[in-house]
Amino acid sequence: MTRSIKPTRPAALRRPLCLAGALVGVSMALGACKTSSDLVMAASVPDDYRLRHPIAIQEADRSIVVFVGRGRGGLSAAQRADVMALAQSWLREGTGAISVDVPVRTPNARAAEDTMREIRASFAAAGVPPRAVNVRQYTPEDPRHMAAIRLNYPRISAVAGPCGLWPEDLGNSINNKSYFENKPYYNFGCANQRNLASMIDNPSDLVQPRPETPAYTPRRSIAFEKYRKGQTTTTNYPEADKAKLSDTGK
Repeated sequence: MTRSIKPTRPAALRRPLCLAGALVGVSMALGACKTSSDLVMAASVPDDYRLRHPIAIQEADRSIVVFVGRGRGGLSAAQRADVMALAQSWLREGTGAISVDVPVRTPNARAAEDTMREIRASFAAAGVPPRAVNVRQYTPEDPRHMAAIRLNYPRISAVAGPCGLWPEDLGNSINNKSYFENKPYYNFGCANQRNLASMIDNPSDLVQPRPETPAYTPRRSIAFEKYRKGQTTTTNYPEADKAKLSDTGK
């Protein structure tokens, strides 16, 4: 009786096979990690444009520019109105000092000094204290540009954006998931959010409502008395019928 002996692989041949198996396992693990990362990144972009481009409340500058000529200083009527409007706005919403940049060593430096004195007088007339105005001197880098007096102050404002970001193509592409899933593109709604933020007068209205004014007690008493007597509590406006152009619907 003879025993069959199976041939065995030499150790030198088994090592490359083990090394190849290990490399395949590592590559599969890395591939699985990359796939899960792509899924998380795709799921992190919300579909609602109000979540993709939220309106944030932060501190930003409000500024105006007062152009000054060479021959005559002082403020024109339009410039005086701009300076007074900025001073009144600072009293209502300013969160820091008013910074004023005045040009020096320029052809209109003398006229800028005269204009700055009138700006100080306008601030004093509006009720801005002198300690709230910080005057700084500067020299323009480009002599071709007219040197002007720049005024700005920080305030709380609502902002959104930036807009114009296109991380994916809009057309039919294998890399564009929004096209095949019928979802809005990333930049959709950004301009609307940015315009809405710029039109908000009081940014705190986005967070909390304003306090209500007290009720008008005399008018409330009249309405309660009519309700107690069983009369209608609505108000009649006889002059409203005079503005009607047609009797259709009566």
